Amino acid sequence: MPGRTLPTLPQADVAAHSTAKSCYVTVGTKVYDVTDFLEGHPGGPELILQYAGTDVKEAMEDVISHTHSESAWEMLDEYLIGFVATEKVMDAVKESNDPFAVLPMEPGKKGIADLEDVNHDAAEEVRARKNVHAAGPEAESGDKAVYSTGMSSEADLNKETDYTTDYKRHKFLDLGKPLLPQVWFGGFSKDFYLEQVHRPRHYKGGESAPLFGNFLEPLSKTPWWVVPTIWLPPVIYGTYLSALHLNALSVPAYWLFGLAFWSLTEYVLHRGLFHVDHYLPDNRVGITLHFLLHGIHHYLPMDRLRLVMPPTLFALLATPFWYLAHAVFFYNYWAAVCAYSGGIFGYICYDLTHYFLHHRNLPSYYRELKKYHLQHHFMDYENGFGVTSRFWDRIFGTELGAPPVPKVLKTT
Repeated sequence: MPGRTLPTLPQADVAAHSTAKSCYVTVGTKVYDVTDFLEGHPGGPELILQYAGTDVKEAMEDVISHTHSESAWEMLDEYLIGFVATEKVMDAVKESNDPFAVLPMEPGKKGIADLEDVNHDAAEEVRARKNVHAAGPEAESGDKAVYSTGMSSEADLNKETDYTTDYKRHKFLDLGKPLLPQVWFGGFSKDFYLEQVHRPRHYKGGESAPLFGNFLEPLSKTPWWVVPTIWLPPVIYGTYLSALHLNALSVPAYWLFGLAFWSLTEYVLHRGLFHVDHYLPDNRVGITLHFLLHGIHHYLPMDRLRLVMPPTLFALLATPFWYLAHAVFFYNYWAAVCAYSGGIFGYICYDLTHYFLHHRNLPSYYRELKKYHLQHHFMDYENGFGVTSRFWDRIFGTELGAPPVPKVLKTT
């Protein structure tokens, strides 16, 4: 790191920083203070704290969890605070004619030459400090799906985007200005828009980037708790009224039918309405509508206030399903109400699951579902449309497989 003098830290000192208040980890001989990153880690702070004060290189390359991407390693470099003095290096320093050329900072040419004279292996350890990093282009798989988003791990979704640099590089959207006018007046081709909108950005720790830039801004933001607050009481009331008019056995049957129908609807909407990439009109109207309905979520997937559907939009989408329920169960008004109530409950489960997959630590089943959904975001947005389950992906052949394992350059 040019212009930055970094100290060499004793092994014991690094090991002592092993709590949530002060957490150091090492990769090879590099030392990172990741205290500030603990709460932002997608897998939760516990996954880092179990390696506090120790080397995380093997864990980061572990294919069982997932091999971290180039961007994840670059993110880690932002927390670099120094280098650990291994036993080989310390032993060599004792024999060195000029120990201060090696310690307490990163040795220059003279320090490396001095180490080389005393102990070649110690010199190699120091040289390897700059190479403890995942591979770059060499790591990329030939599979188009991988890296199609410019990212290859969920950790990438938490790397804050420098929106000035991002705009200069991609000439797409400036995150510092209202996004909707830029999409409308941008004159983007469909291919360019789809390529860019599916390359996730991360705005200021998960805050909401400006969308309208005026009084309409609050209408585009919905906290997760709004969904059960508004829709759960009507579900309970509709189910209660249905139970008064239907026999005890038919109520759960109609209700579960509605729940199952929503599960299919979730898949169809996600795949057919929100991912209409091949059928998206190549004009500003089609592109802008796609951005409003779903594109903004893929562009900024960690936005906490644009992860669940605003009540007004859901009311518009839910209205046709009310009439559909009554058309299917034309013979009994209350059967339609019961099935519709089950369907709305399915929607509540969908929206809450979607939010928690992005922003909460979950039990083991949901952790696997979280990996699956984030794989849809950061690797292959053309498959993996199921949010609450993989069932319909399996039925329709869009299930995501295990992610390819990038090669990692090993250091000696």
